[in-house]
Amino acid sequence: MRYFLTIPVLALLLAACGSSKTNALLQHKKWKVYDVTVPASDPYNNVQVTQAKDLKSGYYADAYYQFLDNGLFIATIAGQPDSGRYKLLSNGRIISITSANGSRSAEHLVEVTALTENEFNMKVKSGDYHFILHTRKQ
Repeated sequence: MRYFLTIPVLALLLAACGSSKTNALLQHKKWKVYDVTVPASDPYNNVQVTQAKDLKSGYYADAYYQFLDNGLFIATIAGQPDSGRYKLLSNGRIISITSANGSRSAEHLVEVTALTENEFNMKVKSGDYHFILHTRKQ
């Protein structure tokens, strides 16, 4: 009986450690998008490749993301800030981003594909396609 209780508790502790590490690496930095690519796992699609190039030189040309205390998220696109809430899911591998009031009706799920002290890559969905946003700490 003791083992049945110990294993779930250990699993929860490990999950909390993963999320707290992700949060520590994300927080209090300004992440600037410098590249937009197609995920390597996606089949080749010329429209998706073209959209990645267009997003890099257009919408994401001047984009920054910030993760602050108490789940506050700020996205600045073309000099216009917008705030929302964020929460880490799946042991820190998924970021749930919602409106400022926390409503999940317009939730965006972002997959963390790489995260270090200076680099943060995330898989996002835009329209019908997925893209990898490559960001650097500013």
